[in-house]
Amino acid sequence: MKARKITYWIATGILTAIMLFSIQMYFLNYETVQGFFEALDYPKYLVYPLAIAKILGLVAIWGNFSKWLKEWAYAGFFFDFVLAFTAHWVAKDGGHILPIVAIVVLMISYFLGKTVRP
Repeated sequence: MKARKITYWIATGILTAIMLFSIQMYFLNYETVQGFFEALDYPKYLVYPLAIAKILGLVAIWGNFSKWLKEWAYAGFFFDFVLAFTAHWVAKDGGHILPIVAIVVLMISYFLGKTVRP
């Protein structure tokens, strides 16, 4: 059980680091991210709402307030990563590796979290 807890916290920490990097990019480098969104054919007005949704998702996961809310946070991150992977894959810009890593880390955090932090 101790190895599961350690693995869960490491995976959740990595997931958090990925999300915090993304969030800070969205707020501090808005023009750059806006250009990425436009290049991937996403509307640029999604940058700030997506950053706020990522913050709320991290609060839901770390806060462990309700199972329902935590499930939706993990689902939202999953959809975000799948869409990021698909957009980068279609654009053929080589940016599809990080979403794959994020999906793997997300799955580890999600499934171990069900036993470690019910």
